[in-house]
Amino acid sequence: MPATPADYPPADTTRSATPVDPCVPPSVCRKELTIHLAATQLESSEDPKNMSLTHKWVLVLIISTSALCVTCNSGVAPFTEEGIQHQFHISPEVSILSISLFSEGLGVGPLLLGPLSEFYGRNIVYWISYTCFWLTTFPVAFAPNAAVHLLFRFWSGFAGSALLTVAGGSLSDLFGDSSLATPMAVYTLCPFIGPVLGPAISGAINQHLNWHWTYYVQLLWELIQLLCLVLFVPETHVPTLMKRKAARLQRQEESEGYTGKLQGIQTEHSVIQAVLQSCIKPFELLLHERMVLLLDLWNALVLGILYLTFQVFPIIFENGHGYDMQSTSFTFLALGLGMLISLCTQPWWNRLEARRSARHAGAVAPESLLTMGQVGGILVPCALLVMALTASPNITPVLPILASIPFGTGIVYMFTSTFTYLVASYRHCAASALASNAALRLTFAAIFPLFAKQLCSVLGTEGALGLLAGLTALACPLPFIFAKMGERLRAKSKFAVS
Repeated sequence: MPATPADYPPADTTRSATPVDPCVPPSVCRKELTIHLAATQLESSEDPKNMSLTHKWVLVLIISTSALCVTCNSGVAPFTEEGIQHQFHISPEVSILSISLFSEGLGVGPLLLGPLSEFYGRNIVYWISYTCFWLTTFPVAFAPNAAVHLLFRFWSGFAGSALLTVAGGSLSDLFGDSSLATPMAVYTLCPFIGPVLGPAISGAINQHLNWHWTYYVQLLWELIQLLCLVLFVPETHVPTLMKRKAARLQRQEESEGYTGKLQGIQTEHSVIQAVLQSCIKPFELLLHERMVLLLDLWNALVLGILYLTFQVFPIIFENGHGYDMQSTSFTFLALGLGMLISLCTQPWWNRLEARRSARHAGAVAPESLLTMGQVGGILVPCALLVMALTASPNITPVLPILASIPFGTGIVYMFTSTFTYLVASYRHCAASALASNAALRLTFAAIFPLFAKQLCSVLGTEGALGLLAGLTALACPLPFIFAKMGERLRAKSKFAVS
């Protein structure tokens, strides 16, 4: 959670004049004032947590749809591949890099951009990153050759990743611990529903227009989200608000004849240190923490499979059942339906957690958060197995579409459980724990689509999906194992809370 005024010790903010030397002329004597940032108190009306509930939810929706727009940009690429192959005379494998490079940009960006909002506030990061995200989409849409198109796909993902990194902090600024679960669930859904909404949008466009129109539509959507972020989302980072108030007090006192200095401001050196730490710490956790490594690999495998469906669904439904591009793209909506079902069950999970908390007088071990992941870990391999058994052209296409629904539900359960567990278990380095997860899973998301067609060609679609079902089944025991052993492993860790 970001710092609040209550986190800082009280300090003396009274004016302190320097002793006057009687030998010094009165004109030389100047009153001095030191304003301590840590002592600056926000008024009740200035505290973001005291906004009206309606205002908070408007901000949640703007931030969440902005994140949805970013991740949707990764999902629009699959149905543009044929168009860019013909226009730029490139192979299918090279055209898939449009997905891979954007995903890798999303993974690398948080390592460098993540700490910035803690120094400069949320808004400046939103405005600059989303403006860059919008501007870098122009070369993608109007690219004269494949090199420009693919290069700016990476930079577009890199710029958009900043919003995904900062958004969770904005929600924690607005809501207390007791009311954070539901808005966080809404936001968490967006990075995963975006990759399944993107193909539906892209397939409908590319069925009737050329591939450029996919990105023209994205440009318009990005502009709308950028304007909403600039016009309607206020600064919510409490230390930044305190810093601004302290600076305002300083200017006021200087106008009254005091010389002031503002203490507690982070220096440029500390910003560089934070960025370097943000790049190193996630990999340090991966190397030294078995729980982090194994949970991240589990999440990475499943997200890689989700991105692999960009190539597998056209093979099943276009090649196997004769669907056109638009009809194939709409099959991805079944995954989205499963994800929405997971959101609808969030109140039940909240009540379950509240009962556990009451039963243990609020001292609930982080391992209890893995229950949702246990359900998701079972749903995912079962859904993939059903898809494998029904992927044949001789079986009705309704069955693999229906199997996509629990697959989508299981994905959200897995990720929600892992994210909350990592934050609860590694509270002192939660940002690094989540950054390690993002870097690894988005690297898998970038790699898996590259070998999807070859995998289906060698093993057949049924064999490929069966292999993936087997791999996720092997990883299925992880949340059960850590639910039993997690407390013991945390006690031995130098990073986790015990």
